[in-house]
Amino acid sequence: MNNLQVLPLTKIKNLFFVFVFTALSVLTPLAAHYFDGPTAGRVFLPMHFFVLTAGLLLGWRAGLAVGILTPLISFSISGMPLLPVLPFVVIEVATYGFFAGLLRENVKNIWVALIGAMIIGRVFLWLGIALLPTKLIATTYVTGVLQVGWPGILLQLALVPLAVKIIGEFLQDEKI
Repeated sequence: MNNLQVLPLTKIKNLFFVFVFTALSVLTPLAAHYFDGPTAGRVFLPMHFFVLTAGLLLGWRAGLAVGILTPLISFSISGMPLLPVLPFVVIEVATYGFFAGLLRENVKNIWVALIGAMIIGRVFLWLGIALLPTKLIATTYVTGVLQVGWPGILLQLALVPLAVKIIGEFLQDEKI
């Protein structure tokens, strides 16, 4: 019994929210594809929303975990993202989560952290495509991602800070 460690409530909450954000990051693209067809994920970027939120709220470790787990679980369930782009999606969204958390912890400004993570994630996406063996052309691919995904980028800029504020207030309430 002496070796049994009990996680503090804040750690349990963080683990719970890593699970919740990962589940939402997997389920939301499935719903988007179901209701709006196969291009909905590329337009609205629902996977990115919860990865960025996890990083901003829970820190770089949680953001990185959600960013790595989400595309891998999504692929294992639905086959999306497609196998040829799966490694690059993992790189991109893991980078979002990592840098959203890292920037938020060090800069403290949610806008700098959010926009910085979004830019750095796309730079890492470009680097991944440029450096790893693939038939994709990095600049063409990333330019296409930006052209198609601008509605999702705008939604992220509008909704992620609001979600961080609302969920952050809930996480700080130790009465639950």
